[in-house]
Amino acid sequence: MRVALFLTCVNDTLYPDTGRAVVKLLTRLGVEVDFPMAQTCCGQAHYNTGYRHQAEPLARHFSDVFGSEEYDAIVTPSGSCGAMVRELYPRMGERARAEGRGDGLATTLAPVVPKTYELTEFLVDVLGVTDVGAYYPHTVTYHPTCHGLRSLGLGDRPTRLLRSVKGLELIDLPGADECCGFGGTFAMKNSDVSSAMGTDKVRNAESTGAETLCAADNSCLMHIGGTLSRLQSGLRPVHIAEILASTEEEPLV
Repeated sequence: MRVALFLTCVNDTLYPDTGRAVVKLLTRLGVEVDFPMAQTCCGQAHYNTGYRHQAEPLARHFSDVFGSEEYDAIVTPSGSCGAMVRELYPRMGERARAEGRGDGLATTLAPVVPKTYELTEFLVDVLGVTDVGAYYPHTVTYHPTCHGLRSLGLGDRPTRLLRSVKGLELIDLPGADECCGFGGTFAMKNSDVSSAMGTDKVRNAESTGAETLCAADNSCLMHIGGTLSRLQSGLRPVHIAEILASTEEEPLV
């Protein structure tokens, strides 16, 4: 199986180790991973801020880059960007049609929508695995980010994967389904509310006594991590891909 890795802007710029972890993990599972160098932003930030028409060229470019038939799937370590492709690209095509601009956008975007997967659903639903041979001897609590929880419906896929990791003890997070307060530009436009929500999330996470706070979106982990840093907490934010890529031979540092 050959897949294209859609790393996303945030990961490419700030969290390249997550991308390396995805490649390491999928390669270990026998998947051929390609990284299309022409990839850019999927348009989520523009769309969510109300610039729908400005997001369309980015969506078209995404389809040009990832729509090749040589890829069996498009895998991303981001629930929010995965949801942009799966949930909002079809909506963009429908809106363009409703505005009398024809079916061109919908037709262009259609090939990438059904084969785009967030990492954990690709592992569980496509590869059919929950035990990926990982080793992470730490206590962990998992935060299900909003797009993964509500838009993609990841359900228990991430926690099933985590429970199969050797040495890992998973502790339930109180108020797990509550937003961490990031929400992209929401964190800037409504900073006081965002900070309060982040503080609530950190308080709940710290109450578990876990060493690591895990999530499937680095954007949310960035927001939570900033709060942890300001509060001088010892809780460590880690993307799930990095935990799943860790082995006894090559442990996560």
